[in-house]
Amino acid sequence: MTGGAVSTTGIAGLTLGGGLGWLMAKHGLAADNLLAVELVTAAGEVLEVDAASHPDLFWALRGGGGNFGVATSFTYRVHPVGMVTGGLIAHPIDAAAELLRFYRDAVAGASDDLTIFAGLVHAPDGSGVKLAAMVVFHAGDPAAAERELAPFKAFGSPLVAEVGPMPYPVMNTLLDGGFPDGALNYWLSSFTRGLPDELIDTAVERFASTPSPMTSMLFEQFHGAVTRVGVSETAVPHREAGWNLLIPSVWSDPDDTRANVEWTRETFAGLQPHLSGRRWLNYLGDDQGDDAIRAAYGPNYERLQQIKRRYDPDNVFHLNHNIAP
Repeated sequence: MTGGAVSTTGIAGLTLGGGLGWLMAKHGLAADNLLAVELVTAAGEVLEVDAASHPDLFWALRGGGGNFGVATSFTYRVHPVGMVTGGLIAHPIDAAAELLRFYRDAVAGASDDLTIFAGLVHAPDGSGVKLAAMVVFHAGDPAAAERELAPFKAFGSPLVAEVGPMPYPVMNTLLDGGFPDGALNYWLSSFTRGLPDELIDTAVERFASTPSPMTSMLFEQFHGAVTRVGVSETAVPHREAGWNLLIPSVWSDPDDTRANVEWTRETFAGLQPHLSGRRWLNYLGDDQGDDAIRAAYGPNYERLQQIKRRYDPDNVFHLNHNIAP
C-alpha cells in the first residue's frame, strides 16, 4: 500500500482521510489503493464493503473520514517497492527565497518516480537554527534517480545533502524527528494557487517570526498518479497538480500555546491571497468548522451527506470532521 510521510501515522485515519505520502505520484493515495473495508455501522451491522457490494459506501470511505462507521479491517492493493532513493538537502535560511523559486521551476515535468517536498524548517538538534530544505524521494532505479535528482543536489551551496539508497520504510522516518511524542501541535493548511514569488516571499518573511524552534512550513507537491484520478471518483476531490501548503506548528511548553496558535493563524491569514481555499481533510484541526470541512470535500460534499443519511442518520459518528446528515 502507499503509506504516509511520517512513520508513526496510523493507516486507518490516513486511509479514511485520503492518505498522501511519498508514493502518491507513483501509485496514488492510500484511499486510491483501498480495495475493501470491514465496517461496523451505527445500526450494529457488520458490512463487507467494496466496489461491488456497497459501491456508494465504498466511494465515501475513500476519503470520507470516520463518518460512516467503525472500520475494523482494510484490504489494499499493494505494490512492489524495495530500495528507493531519498534524503534531505538543507540550505541556509538566507537562501530560502532563491531555493523555493528553484524548486518551483525544477519540479515542473517531474516523473511519477520523483516527489519532492520543500519548506522552511528548524535544525533537528534543537538549536533553533532556521533552514530552507528539500526532502527528496525517488522510487525508480538508481540510474534514473541519480539523473533526476542531480539538479537538486547541484543547486546552491547546501549545508547538508544526505541523499542515497534506503528501504522505503526508512524513507518514512525522515520527518519523524519534527513530530516528537508528547509535543503540542496546531496545524493549518490549504492548497495554493501555484507558487508565485509573492507567496514565497510572504512565507519566508512570516517564518522569521515563528515563536517555536520546532515549527516548519512545508510545500507538498501533488503530481503524477494522484492527479490522474477524477474529482468525483473517490470522496477526495483534490486532484489538481500543484502544492498543498502545511504549517505544522509544534512546541513543548503549554505556556507557549497562545503565542504559537496566534502566529499560525496570523501567518495563514497573511497567505490567504495565494491560497485556493481547498483543504486537506487529514490536516484539519478540531477548531475548524463546517466551512473547512466543505472545503475539504468540495463538489463531493452533497453526495457524502446523502450517504451519511443512509448509514448514520442519527449522526452517531460525529466526533470527527463531521458530515452532518
